[in-house]
Amino acid sequence: MTSDITLGIAVNDELLVSGPAARRAILGQVAETGLDHLTVGDHISFHGGNGFDGIVAATAALASHDTLKVLVGVYLASLRHPMATARSLATLTQIAPGRLVLGVGVAGEDRLEVSNMGVDPATRGHRMDETLGLLRQLATGERIDHRGRFFQLEGARILPPLEPRVPIVIGGAGDVAVRRTVAHGDGWLGMWCSARRYAATHEQILAACAAAGRPAPTFAGLSIWVGFGRDAATARAALGERMSRMYNLPAEKFAHISAAGTPQDVAGFLAPYVQAGARTLTLIPVADTVQAGIEGVAEVRALLRGPA
Repeated sequence: MTSDITLGIAVNDELLVSGPAARRAILGQVAETGLDHLTVGDHISFHGGNGFDGIVAATAALASHDTLKVLVGVYLASLRHPMATARSLATLTQIAPGRLVLGVGVAGEDRLEVSNMGVDPATRGHRMDETLGLLRQLATGERIDHRGRFFQLEGARILPPLEPRVPIVIGGAGDVAVRRTVAHGDGWLGMWCSARRYAATHEQILAACAAAGRPAPTFAGLSIWVGFGRDAATARAALGERMSRMYNLPAEKFAHISAAGTPQDVAGFLAPYVQAGARTLTLIPVADTVQAGIEGVAEVRALLRGPA
């Protein structure tokens, strides 16, 4: 067991289709079982129109529970104007100071989602870098002028200043994620990677930060799909069906980067990621009910970390 990890859950569909009372009950169970945070995703129009707004979902969760922390993992910041994103972050800091972490991603799994927002898919990475630099500046509350490739700001200002500042963590993989984390991030949020790949990226980030003379990141995250069931085969079948339907890919594509079975099976699968440096884990569960999913994730937390 590793006592310094935190472990949370993503229950996007159930959280957003529930009424207020049901939503509060779900969030209450998440907190009462000892889970450390809730993660919400973000999509504008994913594979034919699916998705939900990550900032709106985070607002609903933060306003419906008094203490639960929320991670947006990940917000497609390259598809939004940085002034609008900065205003949303400032407002959420007023509503729930210190309870939000913003993960950001460039999008691209569905190119139409990008192009239909008026963004050339080939430029999304450059837009993200410019956006992240502006979000850092706008968080200070100071007036800024900016003439960039994608955005021109004159006397731009967001008040009140973000206090405390919302941590920004970088989603993605490979050398680009390493560079972006060192340049702009408070940490890295990995997904769709093996434990071996996670370890390699984590070590690259630590080495690059040391070389740049900046402190090591305060956040080392992992989001991963898991299936819970009475046995591994049943859980794997349900998990594969859900992921295949969502991502329009064969279920076997996900088998090596997702876990299925009992909580003990899932904890065993995650242990190498923890050994590789992951410290903020989010499980995206597929189970018979949302309540069973929460209970399963809480049991995994106890197995990896110790009782709440």
